[in-house]
Amino acid sequence: MSRLVLYIFVTLLFGTLTLQNATAQTVLIDSGHNERFKIGENGPLHLSGFAEILQTGGARIEVLDEPISDKSLESANSLVISGAFAPLKPAEVEALVRFMQRGGKLAVMLHIAPPLKSLLDRLNISYTNGVILEEENVIDSVNLNFRVNRFGNHPVLQGVHAFSLYGAWGLINQDESARVIASTSPTAWIDLDRSKIKKKEATASFGVVIAGELGKGGFLVFGDDAIFQNKFLDDNNKALAVNLANWLK
Repeated sequence: MSRLVLYIFVTLLFGTLTLQNATAQTVLIDSGHNERFKIGENGPLHLSGFAEILQTGGARIEVLDEPISDKSLESANSLVISGAFAPLKPAEVEALVRFMQRGGKLAVMLHIAPPLKSLLDRLNISYTNGVILEEENVIDSVNLNFRVNRFGNHPVLQGVHAFSLYGAWGLINQDESARVIASTSPTAWIDLDRSKIKKKEATASFGVVIAGELGKGGFLVFGDDAIFQNKFLDDNNKALAVNLANWLK
């Protein structure tokens, strides 16, 4: 191979790699709010399988273990907050709003809902005061675990026929800036008196995934964080995860 041909080959290869690196989308995984289920660990409740799906889709994954701010978000295209146990501070919530307004995307998965209250309030979303007990599509006779197949229109649900939840909070959109895109059957209920017996508790079709747009960006809120954990990544949940990875990019 002549020096000229070799030079051209190396130049083109370097240019291709540089272009691929420049166009890769950065997905931040929040680790600064006492999240206990990690993308770097392989246990049944961790998120290494979800991380692999993100990477297979071409995303560059980085862990965010510092406070959410304009600076910590400046190089990111999207942020995932899965299973936060510590609340976001007001300044972090406002930084996320600015992030979405300029085109960033946010995905939130709830383990316990109260720590995310400040963020959900800002997105005009409220949540039930207990997890949902379902009467239809129940998994292994456990009312906390059920399949969802009542969908609205959103890219994250494209081609997905059902997905499974394992202890989900009901989600309610407070105005038209957010909308329910997946919901339970009309016979689902919340055990308000903790009796484990369905008496006069609220029975309704509860939202389990809410979507919204904010500025040039948008958000997705899932009422459960088990949905993308290694143990529960069956074919249906994996299909949902692939769609989420594409949406985050």
